[in-house]
Amino acid sequence: MAVYSDDFSFEMAKGTDIVDITSRILESVESSSVKNGIVCVFSPGSTGALTTIEYEPGLVHDLGNALERIIPEFLEYRHNERWHDGNGHSHVRASLIGQSISFPLINGEIPLGTWQQVICLNLDNRSRTRKVIVQVVGE
Repeated sequence: MAVYSDDFSFEMAKGTDIVDITSRILESVESSSVKNGIVCVFSPGSTGALTTIEYEPGLVHDLGNALERIIPEFLEYRHNERWHDGNGHSHVRASLIGQSISFPLINGEIPLGTWQQVICLNLDNRSRTRKVIVQVVGE
């Protein structure tokens, strides 16, 4: 069984910044030479997240608005009381979405839906350099 690891980093704006990272993940998978197995994608940090979406401007906007309605930025968060950094909402949002996502790898391909892309979200109230780790396990 083969294990291949790769990573990449990029700058993200403050607030709910959303970047399509699908092509970069697919490049890592191709470089791995693994044909069948599992692809795990992980982003270290407690204010970033990974998920899938139909990456088009309307839905990207809708996702940001939904997060604001579900977990408003300007509520009182105990995290802010302790650290005074104003990003309690960022931590809660990231915790609900999650920092990792995995996919089956079948015949060298991740079977994403026609309109499904993998996205990284910066949910912090300041810009960040986000790192993404891709690990492919299989044969």
